[in-house]
Amino acid sequence: MTDPQLVLAERVQQALGTAFGQEYSGEDPLIRPSQFADYQANVALSLAKRLRRTPREVAQALVDALDTGDISVEISGPGFLNLTLGDGWIATQAARLLADERIGVPQPAPKTVVIDYSAPNAAKEMHVGHLRTTIVGDTLARTHEHLGDHVIRQNHLGDWGTPFGMLIEHLLDVGEEESLERLAAGDGNAFYQEARRKFDSDPDFEARARLRVPLLQGGDADTLRLWREFIEYTQRYFNRVYHQLGVTLTDDDIAGESMYNPMLADACDELEHSGVAVISEGALCVFPPGFTGRDDQPLPLIIRKSDGGYGYATTDLAAIRYRVRDLKADRILYVVGATQSLHFQMVFASARLAGWLTDEASAEHIQIGSVLGSDGKMFKTRSGESVKLTELLEEAVIRAEAVIADRGYDASARRSIARQVGMGAVKYADLSVSHDSEYVFDFDRMLALTGNTGPYLQYATARIRSIFRNGSVDPSTVSGPIILGEPAERALALQLLGFGAVVESVAELSEPHRLCNYLFDVAQAFTSFYENCPVLKAEDEAVRQSRLALSALTLRVLLQGLDLLGIEVPERM
Repeated sequence: MTDPQLVLAERVQQALGTAFGQEYSGEDPLIRPSQFADYQANVALSLAKRLRRTPREVAQALVDALDTGDISVEISGPGFLNLTLGDGWIATQAARLLADERIGVPQPAPKTVVIDYSAPNAAKEMHVGHLRTTIVGDTLARTHEHLGDHVIRQNHLGDWGTPFGMLIEHLLDVGEEESLERLAAGDGNAFYQEARRKFDSDPDFEARARLRVPLLQGGDADTLRLWREFIEYTQRYFNRVYHQLGVTLTDDDIAGESMYNPMLADACDELEHSGVAVISEGALCVFPPGFTGRDDQPLPLIIRKSDGGYGYATTDLAAIRYRVRDLKADRILYVVGATQSLHFQMVFASARLAGWLTDEASAEHIQIGSVLGSDGKMFKTRSGESVKLTELLEEAVIRAEAVIADRGYDASARRSIARQVGMGAVKYADLSVSHDSEYVFDFDRMLALTGNTGPYLQYATARIRSIFRNGSVDPSTVSGPIILGEPAERALALQLLGFGAVVESVAELSEPHRLCNYLFDVAQAFTSFYENCPVLKAEDEAVRQSRLALSALTLRVLLQGLDLLGIEVPERM
């Protein structure tokens, strides 16, 4: 264990057991970073009342019981424990981290983690609203895989239901070849809107569209052929977006609504036969406890409509049953907009009543906040339409190219670096805020080379690479020992020791912004180190080798951390 906060927590817990009895050894020692020491333990204040002693008496008892071999401790204020780690311990742990191919990232017992993310509608183009679900979900998938979990990506496409009757008829009216070309080009929104207008204004078209739906649901061969062509061509468009974004979704990860269609009746029958679902006003409903409407009456989750049709709740329940029973999921993460919170609460509660979700198989809604424009409202075009994701990403590349235009790159290199910087800027801006928070989409801020931005981290990483390039040193061959003679060296080494624990917390809490904040702190610590501690021109060879070792460790942490975020780093910048 190299993470200093975890090491100190374990030491204080041992002291709690020694000083007050083993029943206290499980107490949270409340270790926090401190401006007066490396860390501060506040547990004496929280325990004092229960022990019927003053906080300072409790703090002194802890100091007397604490293993302080490589820690200096002092009591401050009403009973805070100020904890400062020895330079020797920090240096030794940093050298061990450099020699560890996993850089301190643990590999706990693997779990099967199903992650439901992106989920665009096959009838429409991807817009800025799909950006966050795609990026956050992909980072969680990368992080769980790095920890050793078996990750099953599930792209729950909207590829079934009544709208497809309308779309297939419009496809036939326009002509198959022309329609499919438009869909592959990403013209899905306009195509959908044309079909919708005809459906609303042309009774003959509406009748044909409605007749097409039971043909689709009943497996009519020609209708299914047209539907499959529709899906295939829209998938090509989605794949271009995923490639541009640099996310790991493939066609093999598609598990759209259509996949669950054969399972819906059986899922409903099981719920009804077990008594979890009951008939109410002709519909089959689950009434999960604790959910009431405005009239304080129990709120139903309708899983089969009175006309025999199914809805989103049915599909989501069938998906849970499949993911638990067939995919053997231990944990299911739904990376979906926050507006769906009530829906998922009721679906999860219903699945628990059915016994599909248990302590061994859990489901969580990773709520995704909205992307806002500079006016603080939902991010839209000037005409009030959703911003097309492809256009947004292309603009990011164009703007990034302008940012690096004066750095002497030829046109090909400039375009390549601009793509990495533009995508990194967009992804980092999204991931660096809590996933359930809203944020304002601002190209100027997210492309800045200073502050907590993707380009700043990419630049910091490229600068470390330049050190090794200028010194003709391969960073992968650098090893310890590490010597901590300057405050900036110590601060950087101490910061680097926390990498493994941060990665583990991202997976446990589904909070990618923790990794972003950590990497920004690492980059800032390295900047201070770089400005105060000459590396290649260090005063003697031992110091030079130590600083190269710290630089190599920083490079590995930044590269691995950014890779988990799905952010590429240019070799030069």
